[in-house]
Amino acid sequence: MADTMGHSATATRNTQVALGFCLLAIAPQIFELIWSIGTIFGWGAGRGPAAVVTGHATALLAGAPSAIFGSFGGGTKKASSEALLALIYSYPLFAVAILTLFMTIRSAQDYVGGVVLMAVALFALWASSDLQGMRGFSFGAGTAPRMFGGLLVALSAGIALTGLMTEGAALAHYSWRGPLFVMAAILFFALTIRSLGLVVTAFTSFMIAATGSHETRWLEAVIVGACLTLGCAILFPYVLGLPMPMYPRFLNQ
Repeated sequence: MADTMGHSATATRNTQVALGFCLLAIAPQIFELIWSIGTIFGWGAGRGPAAVVTGHATALLAGAPSAIFGSFGGGTKKASSEALLALIYSYPLFAVAILTLFMTIRSAQDYVGGVVLMAVALFALWASSDLQGMRGFSFGAGTAPRMFGGLLVALSAGIALTGLMTEGAALAHYSWRGPLFVMAAILFFALTIRSLGLVVTAFTSFMIAATGSHETRWLEAVIVGACLTLGCAILFPYVLGLPMPMYPRFLNQ
């Protein structure tokens, strides 16, 4: 009975890890979908949510498989960016997620960490796939990303294998509050810098990021945020000469 319960608990943990990897496999698509929601309100530029969902769903279900079979058949048609994202990034992580269901994870911390590093490397390979020097022995802007991305894939695979072959630490609990509010601050800055201007956007972004910690002292946070905003208002437009709007658009009209 103990063996049965242990096997059941292991299967449950593997299922949770596999589901996490599946979510990681479509994380770039989800991020673009969230980003595209801002276009409905006039924030940022790019495709709308419907176009994003249609494009990535088509790439995952049809575009990437047709690119694979086309390469086997000697086809020379260039795959779309969405199809390349599925081929280079999403499909390998889906394969890892499926294999995870049938594996015994001895060190969850090493195994999950290795797969996450692998995801970073695969995403870098996709992001630089249209640069010169990414194929054959030609050198160009894509040579370094290809070399370092491939090296990171190999090293992260070794870390993941270590988590399968040797006993180690279990997966530690991780607090999502800090990263969540930091990412929210970055998204807020990117979506509102044109409409609200540097002063309002920088200060508000800093306060959003400060919310990610339980130890935040708000009076000190306001003072530091005001100082950083003043520094940004001097640095970017005047020292660096970047054409960034300073104040909200409605004040300039």
